[in-house]
Amino acid sequence: MEQTNASSLPGFILLGFSSQPELRRLLFPLFLTMYTLTLLGNSLMVLLARTDPRLRCAPMYILLGHLSIVDVAFSSTTVPRALLDLLWGNGAVSYVGCLAQTYFFVAFGITDSFLLACMAFDRYVDVCHPLRYAAIMGPWRCLGLVAGSWAMSHLHSLLHVGLLTRLSFCSSREIPHYFCDVQLLLRLACSSTHVNELVIFTEGSLVIMGPFIFILGSYIFILTAVLQLPSAQGRRKAMSTCGSHLAAVALFYGTIIAVYIRPASSYSAEHGRVVTVLYTALTPMLNPLIYSLRNQEVAGALRRALDKLHAPGR
Repeated sequence: MEQTNASSLPGFILLGFSSQPELRRLLFPLFLTMYTLTLLGNSLMVLLARTDPRLRCAPMYILLGHLSIVDVAFSSTTVPRALLDLLWGNGAVSYVGCLAQTYFFVAFGITDSFLLACMAFDRYVDVCHPLRYAAIMGPWRCLGLVAGSWAMSHLHSLLHVGLLTRLSFCSSREIPHYFCDVQLLLRLACSSTHVNELVIFTEGSLVIMGPFIFILGSYIFILTAVLQLPSAQGRRKAMSTCGSHLAAVALFYGTIIAVYIRPASSYSAEHGRVVTVLYTALTPMLNPLIYSLRNQEVAGALRRALDKLHAPGR
């Protein structure tokens, strides 16, 4: 198979759902609806978290605000391009554009993972150490957790994209997906991908599984503390803040692990397309609901914002 140096590669072709034209007509309004709801729901969450005086300095809502920003960015990395391809059927993407999409896709996805772990830590401190909550989760520590999540995720992404740039690619430029995916780029490479796969299984697995294991550990301690509460009402109130979070964690990590924690040779593009729709489009859309809209404090902030809009003289 003809080999092409990365620096001279003209680009790639994203096949997306081109092999199923009837499915494309169904997917365009579906993707458009999910993306619109993602923008509206997460923008509302950021607005409430930044403007409401009762939420602005609360660590939980600082984290929720950043999670909403990341969800919008994560979805925007893939979905708008997928919408254009579904509409026009032109999947051409430059080499630099493909690597840029890969970089931001990985960076925002890992930031989401770290923020989920920070939220689990916040819930752990609130339930298990309520008297020390204000001291442990002060505003500066909370911002430090957020900054660390952003920094570590971008360093992780930089490592993997940097390793991609050392590869030579074959003359075949077709990617059977709707965005540039690390595993599929490795399959197009003619040069050895041993180092890339080794880093994915070691550093990549640690970055993905580390926060996941931390979340599980946090909730084991939370469950133990909740079961020791004497009041049934107290137990229900404590668990009400955890159930939705655990469901979202299961969806987010379950789909990512199913797609990426495996050798590139066993990766199924058809399986990957279906699963990635869940965490690139569906999960960011649902996060405002499962984290916020069932929360009484957020509902109260929304009511106060609506009251201000309808107040006389405005």
